[in-house]
Amino acid sequence: MPNVRIPTPLRKYTQGREEVTIAGQTVGSVLDGLEQSYPGIKERICDEAGKVRRFVNVFVGEDDIRFLDNLATAVKDSDEISIVPAIAGG
Repeated sequence: MPNVRIPTPLRKYTQGREEVTIAGQTVGSVLDGLEQSYPGIKERICDEAGKVRRFVNVFVGEDDIRFLDNLATAVKDSDEISIVPAIAGG
């Protein structure tokens, strides 16, 4: 099952865990499984339309899913998915 790295601001949903293992064939199905295991987390990652929020980046390995197939990006059991909130500065 793919390993999902959880950023610090979302760890309150995963009981403080920085990594969780969630079954899924695509990034979208992994996020659905993440929501089933940790209710409330997906709305922080995806908007009301179900798309990844503008200020959240999701990577499979080192590849940004926006440059792949977005939520339909296929994942393997050995993949690591990273959820990275964008950081803005002034």
